[in-house]
Amino acid sequence: MDLQSTYQHAIKFAAAKHAAINQTIPGTQLPYVVHLSNVAMEILTAHAAEPIADINFTIQLALLHDTLEDTDVTFDELQQHFGDRVAAGVAALTKNKELPKTDRMADSLARIKNSPKEVWVVKLADRITNLQEPPKHWDKPKKEAYLKEAELILTELKGANAYLEQRLHQKLTDYQAYI
Repeated sequence: MDLQSTYQHAIKFAAAKHAAINQTIPGTQLPYVVHLSNVAMEILTAHAAEPIADINFTIQLALLHDTLEDTDVTFDELQQHFGDRVAAGVAALTKNKELPKTDRMADSLARIKNSPKEVWVVKLADRITNLQEPPKHWDKPKKEAYLKEAELILTELKGANAYLEQRLHQKLTDYQAYI
């Protein structure tokens, strides 16, 4: 399937699933699909700067990365629509809600690091996109913790994609203004 068709198939699926629960970007009224398309845009821009081995796979991951975590989509449903590899990649990007909140990111990063590099770059792109102005209700400790978590992501996923690593480094610097 060509990249445009892959993109359309994945974004339509993800947009419908996130819209079904009226999910918006936290702190805004924007539909969640804006976040997903921003992650995909980061991937496409990175690919132009430093080619990603399997861009079709990576775009699917970018657009679907929150479906298991945030919607009623099941692993089996992802497998049926997108295949084993995409379902496994999305699962690696999904935090395990059965773990204590303090352990979720470390667990997720361990699973990501045992996955193809395309999964790594989606995590980098996701955090780049999330390092926008934080929701108004976040206090200083929450913002500091989010920044520290982003620093951990950058450290743990070093070697995934130089372009995205530089972008995340710059976003970390820029995010200091919110603390």
